[in-house]
Amino acid sequence: MIKVGIVGGTGYTGIELLRILARHPESELVAITSRKEAGTPASEIFPSLRGVVDLRYSDPAKTDLSKCDVVFFATPNTVAMGEARALVEDGIRVVDLSADFRIKDIAVWEKWYKVKHAAPDLVAQAVYGLPEVNRDKISRARLVANPGCYPTAVQLGLIPLLANGTVDAGHLIADAKSGVSGAGKKTEDHLLFSEAADNFKAYGVSGHRHWPEILQGLGEAAGGDVRLTFVPHLVPMIRGIHATLYARITKATDFQELYEDRYRDEPFVDVLPGGSEPDTRSVRAANTCRIAIHRPHDGDTLVVISVIDNLVKGASGQAVQNMNIMFGLTETTGLTHVAVVP
Repeated sequence: MIKVGIVGGTGYTGIELLRILARHPESELVAITSRKEAGTPASEIFPSLRGVVDLRYSDPAKTDLSKCDVVFFATPNTVAMGEARALVEDGIRVVDLSADFRIKDIAVWEKWYKVKHAAPDLVAQAVYGLPEVNRDKISRARLVANPGCYPTAVQLGLIPLLANGTVDAGHLIADAKSGVSGAGKKTEDHLLFSEAADNFKAYGVSGHRHWPEILQGLGEAAGGDVRLTFVPHLVPMIRGIHATLYARITKATDFQELYEDRYRDEPFVDVLPGGSEPDTRSVRAANTCRIAIHRPHDGDTLVVISVIDNLVKGASGQAVQNMNIMFGLTETTGLTHVAVVP
């Protein structure tokens, strides 16, 4: 059994990790930490875990994680970069769900996250945890940087086009919408029910910190510079991401076949039949990305729709998928949940 520790287990990604790992047949939860909730049973904070998770939260400063095989950081940005080193040096594998190790260019990371990076050498060691791209590297990794939610949906939607040179890499648009859980449990005015409900708004239009992460992955797929206009939106739903992606066609091909061939053997990417219009509830609580391809009016613009659950394939489910790869398990282990509808 893989002995698992979770640092920061009270947020939405933390509860998703607990939900998934509690039914993972090859893992054993041995520690979950929280400064605020130390001593409190997890099932008291999250009644959905009653009879499923018996652990109590412990103070991270007093928790011995040395007996863990893998530790997940479900913490705010800047926490893992200060704490992961000791674990990695002790031979414990780490999956970080924050942004601390995702962007390879330290100067770019510091520009967008507004602090000095505490462990740039670990960034160089970290493997970006998008399994559909880096599976082999993940299998050998000690430290995995779990991708962000928007970056997962956008990259999976655009990578096949850029890798095959069929669209103009200099003119890409990602119009993406997220449920409010993507912002975590922060008590900010715009996330209050009376503000977010019955409302629909764009944010971060002039610049969002997921943009450089997306650009990094798309540039690697294209083998060169990529230009992307990325506009995120907040929609009045709890979970889910819907990304509508636009690309100018430069080389005609059978785009449906291109996507089906690229993702044929990927257990968590579902390329839908031509003309489909996937919705977010078709992936709710599932570790699945559903993709549909359109070429309106046979014009020069390709439209790709990519939907995921931001807390599962966009966060905790993908983190467990990475754990499975790191420990040589069947990739789908513990992740075969069917989407919750309605």
